[in-house]
Amino acid sequence: MTDAGGPATGRGPGRRAGARAPGPLSAHAPRIRPRPRPVPPSAAAERTVPWLRVAAAYAWRLILVGVVVYGVFTVLGRFQLIAFALFLALVITSVLRPLADLLARRLPRPLSVAVALVGSILMLFTLLALVGNAVAGESSQLAGEFRGGVHRIEVWLQKPPFRLGPGKLSDLQRQVVAYLSAHRGRLLSSAVSGFGRIVELITGGALAVFASVFFIHSGERLWAWGRDQLLPAPARPVWDAAGHAAWRTFAGYTRGIIIVAATNAVLVGIALFALRVPLALPLTLLEFFATFVPLVGSPVALGVATVVALAGRGPLTAAAVLVLIVVMGQLEGHVLHPVVMSWAVRLHPLVVAVTVIAGSIVAGVIGAVVAVPLVSVAWAVLRALRPAPP
Repeated sequence: MTDAGGPATGRGPGRRAGARAPGPLSAHAPRIRPRPRPVPPSAAAERTVPWLRVAAAYAWRLILVGVVVYGVFTVLGRFQLIAFALFLALVITSVLRPLADLLARRLPRPLSVAVALVGSILMLFTLLALVGNAVAGESSQLAGEFRGGVHRIEVWLQKPPFRLGPGKLSDLQRQVVAYLSAHRGRLLSSAVSGFGRIVELITGGALAVFASVFFIHSGERLWAWGRDQLLPAPARPVWDAAGHAAWRTFAGYTRGIIIVAATNAVLVGIALFALRVPLALPLTLLEFFATFVPLVGSPVALGVATVVALAGRGPLTAAAVLVLIVVMGQLEGHVLHPVVMSWAVRLHPLVVAVTVIAGSIVAGVIGAVVAVPLVSVAWAVLRALRPAPP
């Protein structure tokens, strides 16, 4: 018998709570370990070659992204005119929206939009009229200068290192005339197709102006309507963040490239007028529009100016324009772009060059103009959607 105050045992009523009763096996009995399950070959391969699994995961995701991008560009290629018109409308909106907002402080919103848009169109046509008058006023003088310039080029080609005799130059001229005569029909059809292309560009420009009216007047309401109608409620904040980042980058890039183009045009115009290069005003306007193709447009425009300077003023003036190409390239690459484009996404020059070439391969000159802002916008959206570091 054991009293209530005695030591607790396994059988007495004083047993500790949670104590287990002894089982039939001894404490020193050997335990039977479970047999290990066989590892599937795929799991073994994943453990032994982890980089292959990671590479495969990235590969199928990249393939999916490539298919989506290819599909988007295929659709845009089908509707290239509409896509370019909407892109041009966004450019017009990014430039004129601040002016319209400023005028809206004193005027009604529709009137401020009309004043900003019509005033800009009148300014553009005035500039084109000035260029046309300059060319028409110098046409007779330019004809004589270019005839003398062509003769100077022929004399220059006859000297070292080219040493082209008059007979070779005459043969070259005859070959050019014979080629034009033999391919007259093809050239005429190309001219007709070019005229059709001009009509398409005019149509796209009209559509761009029409769309920009609504973008400038009520762009936020259009975005809010599309977001609320097409997206579920949980996805709207993410798309809002992506949309604001994309618009900030696009507007900053557009305004920055216009400032860079205007600065290039002013400096080149001053230099061309100082060197008395023929067609200085049209060449200045060409420099302005060519700067919209980064890294490539400005040297091409100055190359045209070099040919005009060689024909109109001689080799020394042409050499001075060549020096101007180098100076403007360094100024644009190391001063204007880093300073002016600081509020937009800055891409590496190698990325810009590859983007311009890829855009020109896909869609010609229009692709070269559109490619860099599209890549900048895509990079800005990725940065905005990337989670913040802890």
